[in-house]
Amino acid sequence: MKKLICMIMVSLLAAPAALAQDRYIADKLFTYLHSGPSAQYRIIGSINAGDKVQLLSSNRETGYSQVQDSRGRKGWVESKFVTTQESMAVRLPRLEKELTQVKSQLSSARETADSEKGGLVSSLEARNKQIAELEQNYSDISEQLTSSQTEIRELRAKLDTQKEDLLLRYFMYGGGVAGAGLLFGLILPHLIPRRKKSPNGWA
Repeated sequence: MKKLICMIMVSLLAAPAALAQDRYIADKLFTYLHSGPSAQYRIIGSINAGDKVQLLSSNRETGYSQVQDSRGRKGWVESKFVTTQESMAVRLPRLEKELTQVKSQLSSARETADSEKGGLVSSLEARNKQIAELEQNYSDISEQLTSSQTEIRELRAKLDTQKEDLLLRYFMYGGGVAGAGLLFGLILPHLIPRRKKSPNGWA
């Protein structure tokens, strides 16, 4: 039983990467992409929770890392939000597949136990023990699956809220620029002195 549980846990926690520098944005995060290695640089976009990125460099002084996303965009995010662990969106399908496999094994074990019930008492006891272990594993994975689905729903709700916040910031920034331009256009004519016309009509 311990060996089977260890195999399942290893498969759930493993995060294989095609390249050594592959990283993921933490699941519980919606982060902005900056043009430089700190929050003082302008925002050039955003990266969703769980997105796979390539780590290009890190700045230990500011705590920011330069990454490139799947669309080829390069920018800087806080290093603490860059992780080697695959996102829940990647792990969830694998978890569902393993759950299906355990259910199949459980069904097979029950059928085998029923067919041997007649004269193989010792074998039946072993099968019953195996069934109990599989049922426990099925229960554990079912709980993990339910927890993962709840977490994904919460992350999606948080992502929607933060996207609205980003859109509002863009509108406020655009409105500020437009207002400053209008104010400058109204003040500028009063700051430039008008030239007096000479008697012959030339300035």
